[in-house]
Amino acid sequence: MGFFSRDIGSMDDLFVHTLRDIYYAEKQIADALPDMIAKATNPELKQALDHHLGETRNHIERVETVFEMHGVKAKQVDCPAIDGILKESREIAGEVDDKQVMDAALIAAAQAVEHYETTRYGSLIAWAKQLGRNDCASVLAQTLAEEKAADETLTRLAESKINLQATS
Repeated sequence: MGFFSRDIGSMDDLFVHTLRDIYYAEKQIADALPDMIAKATNPELKQALDHHLGETRNHIERVETVFEMHGVKAKQVDCPAIDGILKESREIAGEVDDKQVMDAALIAAAQAVEHYETTRYGSLIAWAKQLGRNDCASVLAQTLAEEKAADETLTRLAESKINLQATS
């Protein structure tokens, strides 16, 4: 089913489709993070990515909870957007030899992922509220807060040291 498929005939259909999209995305991210952690050299970056891996596993569980709360089967739909973001991050990481530059590239890749997730969770929360599902919105809001915090941590690391180390 494409994002704007004929199978999406209502706001509820759009909500469920996007929930399946982020479910797929979170699982792909959980698979990609260990490789990013292994490539990172800055200890604080490694720690931040590892911490977010744990959060990502919780995000998967929360999405499963929202499926259950909403009365639909937890399943995934392919998400070409996250596949492209993760493919690009793997390609860039494969081309970088300098360890400090690699750390800067990993932050940029991780932030691209965080920004995608932030848009998806923000939409899901708004739609859940519109559908009268404040219970679902509340669960999703926990994840959105963690995604924003992860992005802020990455920004702090980039601006305070990693980008500076990469340019010296």
